[in-house]
Amino acid sequence: MKILVIAPTPFFSDRGTHIRILEEALALEKRGHKITIATYHIGRDVRREVKTAIDVRRILRLLFWYKKTEAGPDWQKIILDIMLIRKALSLALAQKPDIIHAHLHEGVLIGWIVQKLLFWRKIKLVADFHGSLVREMVSHSYLREGILRGTFQRVETFINNLGDFAVTSSGENTENIARVRRKNKPATVLDGVNLNYYRNLPEKEELGREYEFPTDKIIIAYAGALVANKGTRYLLEAIPAVLEKESRAYFLIGGFPIGETERFVKEKKLEGSVRLVSPLNYFELPRLLKASDIAVDPKDSETHQASGKILQYMAAGLPVACFDRPNNRAYLAEAGCYSREISGKGLAEAILNLAQDPQAMEKMAGISLQRAEIFSWEKSAEKLEEIYEKIAAGEKDKRNQK
Repeated sequence: MKILVIAPTPFFSDRGTHIRILEEALALEKRGHKITIATYHIGRDVRREVKTAIDVRRILRLLFWYKKTEAGPDWQKIILDIMLIRKALSLALAQKPDIIHAHLHEGVLIGWIVQKLLFWRKIKLVADFHGSLVREMVSHSYLREGILRGTFQRVETFINNLGDFAVTSSGENTENIARVRRKNKPATVLDGVNLNYYRNLPEKEELGREYEFPTDKIIIAYAGALVANKGTRYLLEAIPAVLEKESRAYFLIGGFPIGETERFVKEKKLEGSVRLVSPLNYFELPRLLKASDIAVDPKDSETHQASGKILQYMAAGLPVACFDRPNNRAYLAEAGCYSREISGKGLAEAILNLAQDPQAMEKMAGISLQRAEIFSWEKSAEKLEEIYEKIAAGEKDKRNQK
């Protein structure tokens, strides 16, 4: 099939949304599909990192000053999304795709507009929701209680009902959307992990020397966006609490934007116990994780987002300290040390439970590595392909009935 992917974001950047977009596309390409990605004017060229024929098409650089690559809302994105409608429409006219696969709520709305404008083409639209639009805006302090929030909630409900089929990245979000979606209930297509990135890496000790990690410390890693809705405040609260009780703890924090985290480390005088890596290249991530001992995911359930970073941790064979969320348990099972209390204190206790129990760490590391094999992007692509074929077959049945 010819698939037009709509990505209303500065693709590619080193964060979870982009990883899902890229790896889904790569896995679909391996299954023989032709992929075109319509996206913003900024972002890294993935063909410098991986061998692929994916065609990335960008909008014009009219907003040449816009260079924001971190997650979060911005009013200027309204202009970028209007430009993306034009780009996606021109691509759909020229390429005649079988499927529009639209990511995020903005992308789904854009895909729906293109689908309606080209109604005679009978293009099918798959909506790929990564989280809650309103909850994410609230988490970034762009919305508060009031009329405006109610308006955006109605917009989100409208978009949640668009598309010939809807998929989400977490069971929590599937349940959330299923409550308001009137037909074609959503399916969960979990994130995966590309295990090839983790194969044939040097041993942990060698990588530790390469990154000059202290040999007498327990390396505790966090990799991901350093923004509020990823739970970073819980992580920052947990760090001093862990260091107070475990002198061997050493934190590796990789991601962006780095400003707030860097200020926190300096204010608390934690430079000797915290290593900051920013930006953190997605394709460098496996080496850093393989040099670590424990991983942390501080994300709570507020935005209904999945935590794809957990799969990266698992592929590196790391036990994971995290909150007790259904999506986390679906990935980790017995490889996670779960805090029922969503707080910095609860996260610190989970980290300490691992750091002070070497046998538990070793056992969970083995389970983590074993379970990583279950979650591959190939399986995600296979599920998406089944969805494409199902909705395409439905259109053929309608034509035959006529």
